[in-house]
Amino acid sequence: MSFMSYENRFGGIPRRLRGMLERLGIKLGLVSRRTFGEDRKKSVLEELEEKAKKLSTRLGHISDEEVAALIREDRECR
Repeated sequence: MSFMSYENRFGGIPRRLRGMLERLGIKLGLVSRRTFGEDRKKSVLEELEEKAKKLSTRLGHISDEEVAALIREDRECR
C-alpha cells in the first residue's frame, strides 16, 4: 500500500486523511459540503467585487447628489 493511495468511492481522499478524520469523529460529507460552500461563496464574492469595480469606473462621473435625486424620483413615481 502506498502512502497516498486513493479510492474512487471517497472522491480521491487519501486513505491516511480519511482514517484521521474517522478517528477524530469528523464526518467527511459535512467537511466537504462546508468546504464546497465556503469556496462557492468566496468565488461569488470575488466575481461581485470585480463587477462592482467595473461599474464604479463606468459610473464614476455621476455625482452622489444626482444618484440620490434619481432614487427619490423613482420612489415618487411608484
